[in-house]
Order: sequence, then C-alpha cells, then structure tokens
Amino acid sequence: MNAWYFLCLLSVVAIFIAFTNQYVLKLQTTIAITTGSVVISLLLMALAHFSSNELTDAIKTSMEGINFNLLLLKGMLGFLLFAGALEIDLHLLRHQRWEIAIMALGSTLVSTFIVGFLSYALLNALGWAVPLIYCMLFGALISPTDPIAVLAIIKKMHAPDKISVQVEGESLFNDGVGLVVFTTIFALAFSGESPTFLGVAQLFLVDAVGGILFGVVIALVSHWLICRSNDSSIELLITLCIPTAGYALANLLDISGPLAMVVSGIFIGNVTRTVGFSEQSQQTLSHFWHTVDAFLNSLLFILIGLLLVVLPVTWAEAGIGVLMIPLVLLARFISVSLPYKVFRRYRTYDAHAIKILTWGGLRGGLALAMAASIPRGHLVINGSDYHTLVVMITYVVVIFSIIVQGSTISPIIKRSIEEGKNQ
Repeated sequence: MNAWYFLCLLSVVAIFIAFTNQYVLKLQTTIAITTGSVVISLLLMALAHFSSNELTDAIKTSMEGINFNLLLLKGMLGFLLFAGALEIDLHLLRHQRWEIAIMALGSTLVSTFIVGFLSYALLNALGWAVPLIYCMLFGALISPTDPIAVLAIIKKMHAPDKISVQVEGESLFNDGVGLVVFTTIFALAFSGESPTFLGVAQLFLVDAVGGILFGVVIALVSHWLICRSNDSSIELLITLCIPTAGYALANLLDISGPLAMVVSGIFIGNVTRTVGFSEQSQQTLSHFWHTVDAFLNSLLFILIGLLLVVLPVTWAEAGIGVLMIPLVLLARFISVSLPYKVFRRYRTYDAHAIKILTWGGLRGGLALAMAASIPRGHLVINGSDYHTLVVMITYVVVIFSIIVQGSTISPIIKRSIEEGKNQ
C-alpha cells in the first residue's frame, strides 16, 4: 500500500474513532484519537509477537514509507498554524504581548538548559554515557510547546481569556525560537561547527524576523485581493493560497514558514475578516478552516499514535522516557514560574495561571518531527542508536502530554473559572 492510500485509510479510521467517541468515551477529540491509535498499535504489536500477521507487516511498511518529518514540517504545519492563528484575538494578544514574548524566548531557553543538564545527570547516573551536547539537543526539541497540540486541546476547554491567549500565543510563536536553538545545537553536535554569536544572530534574523516580515507581506497581498473580490468562493480560495503557496515559498526562501503563517493568520482573522468579508462569508471562512483544522489534526494524532508500530521499542528506552516526564514538567514549571515572579509585580493574574501554563504546555508532532531529523548511526550508547533513543523518549513524553495532561487540564481550568466568577 503506497503512502497516499495509507493516509486516506488512516483518515477514515481517525474520523471513525472521533464519531464513536462522541457517544462512548466523550473525550476531547484529539485525546480520543491519540488514545485509540496507541491502543491499535499495541494490539498490532501483540498480534505480530504471537503470530505472523500480514496486516501488521503491511501497516509497518506503510508507516515506514511516510516521512513524518517532511509531512508535518513542510506540509500540514502551514495549514494547522494558519487555521489556529485565524482564531487569535488581536486585542487580547496585544494586552499580553510582553508576557508572550518573554515566555516564547526566555522560557524556551531556560527550559532547554534545565532539561539538558538534568537529562545529562539522569542518563549518566543510569549508565547511559550520553554527552552533554546531545542532552542539550533533546532539551531544545522538547522545550517549545507544540502549537498543534495546544490549539487542538486548550482552546476547546474555555479557559479564561487572559490565560488562553498566553498559552496559545506562546505556543504559536516559540517554535521560531525553538528552531534556532535546535538548529544551533544540531550544528555543534553533528557538523563539528562552533556556533558564534554573529552566526546565531544572523540565523535568528533571517529565519524568525524574515518569516514575520514575509507573513506581513502575504497577508497584505491577500487582504488587497480579498477586498477587491465580489465572489465569496474566490475569497476563500485566496486564504487557501496562504498555507499552500505562501508556506512553500517561505520554505524555499529559508525563512520561518510557521511564523509567516501565524502572522498572516492573525492579520486575516482580525483585520481582513471584518472589512473584506460579508457576514455570511465570515461564517463560511470559519466553518471551512475549522473543518480543515479538525481533519488534519485527526490525521496527525492518529499518525503519532501509530508511530509506536515502527519504533524499535526496548524496555530500557521506554523506561528512560517515563523518567524524563517529571524532568520535562519540572523544567516547564521553573521556566514559567521565573518570569511570573516579575509579571506579578506589575499586573494581577489568575491564581492558577502557572499551573495551567505548566500542565497545559503540551508537546506533540513538532517535537517528534525534530527528533526524527536526527541522523542515524552517529552515536551508539549501550547498543542503542542515539536517534532511536531520542525518538523513543520523545514519543513517551508526547503521548503522556497529549493523553494524560490533555485529559486532566480541564479541572484546573474549571476551578479557575469558578474562582473568577466568585471574585
């Protein structure tokens, strides 16, 4: 079965799980699909272990034929970020701009170093002599919160506006910072190049700032075209050009396509929506992009769950992944708490803000895509390839993040809402 047919089949499976979930488990759709696909993976692995199973072999072969890194980072990500950014309230974003900027930059860097040093200490204590630079690489890929996972779960739980916009805004913007940090450490670890301050600054300016400026340009062009169109179908198709041709062009120019999608999505959603679309067209725009968002999220998270089928699982690597969960959460808590000590001197915040931001800082497909980009055969520890070790650890953290954190964040949010009403 080729990759396209396999993705079509998985789409049907994801939609079936979502349909069944609304009558049976009644979980948030993303959590239900991820949980269902993990269960399917475990069943397939059990069948393959006890008997020769052609279905398991076919699924494993099809999964191996999908370049997860390419599919997500060069394809689906543009649509998902643009769809998510369309729903961001620019007024709330402006009100929280300093908090979002500091957390997207400072918290990501702090978390990267904390995870790096703590994972280095843990792995070496367990007899896995992983060099510090490779532990820092793991810290860089696991520290940025995943905008896809966050937007898929947090925004559907009716969190207070001030907290919701912080979680969503940070997750949408911190991938630019995370990419620069990951790319810099990656170069140091695998190419032997020593990054300089000038080189890192140039990379950030070209990638992040270039992406933001490019996002403004394509948003303005799209705004001009939409405002001069009298056909609602053409207006909708123009928005579709942004995460397709716009995202592809950003990648060809080696600038941040994700940041370009976020900026253009915020502009179209807050400016163009009100002046370029009729009331009926606004509803069509929302319904269309909600549908695209829901479909691609369903496909992405069933792929995440089924990755277990192709991972060369060992109990040692899975155990290390479990031990990394509290370590990553501790780093997230510290990196959020530190800036909040400063924030609270100038503004009043929800009493549960740090809890929500810590437990709601979900990881997802982006972390797995970065882990999958690490080359094979470069470093072997205790008979395990470093690539396999990092992918397995990242998978365990991501699954815990989506299923456990995603399904248990709701009580904290509800408590925050209730206390807000009583004040």
